[in-house]
Amino acid sequence: MQRFPMTKEGYIKLKAEFDHLKAVVRPQVINEVATARAHGDLKENAEYHAAREKQSFVEGRIQELEGKLGAAEVIDPSTLSTERVVFGMTVEVLDLDADTTKTYRLVGEDESDLPQGKISYKTPLAKALIGKEIDDEVTVNTPGGTRTLQILSITK
Repeated sequence: MQRFPMTKEGYIKLKAEFDHLKAVVRPQVINEVATARAHGDLKENAEYHAAREKQSFVEGRIQELEGKLGAAEVIDPSTLSTERVVFGMTVEVLDLDADTTKTYRLVGEDESDLPQGKISYKTPLAKALIGKEIDDEVTVNTPGGTRTLQILSITK
């Protein structure tokens, strides 16, 4: 069975979305389908087809979230050492080519948000950083070209 590593915050966010879809959105969509069905001929009823499509999307997302939450592996970085970069850690790096610093947090796939500095552990950058220590240099192939980064700090 495939496991889905995620932070506690990521798990809480997915669980909240799951609960909202089941308790709020699903009943609304069921009502939309029933209302559209009451308008008569289903073959030419665009409102009915739109409601059914929305219902299909909501049910698919509920199933997807249920699977991910059931297979979630919640990792608490506060219990881990900051000697090496691992899942859940925040890493400050110096781009030696551009002489700029950036901070990234390694998170699960569903949690990634680059503008917030959260990158999936499956990205090439995260893969290059995992296992490295402070002052280590890593080379990463990016769409903008090859970058050389130096790890400045590792925090929880």
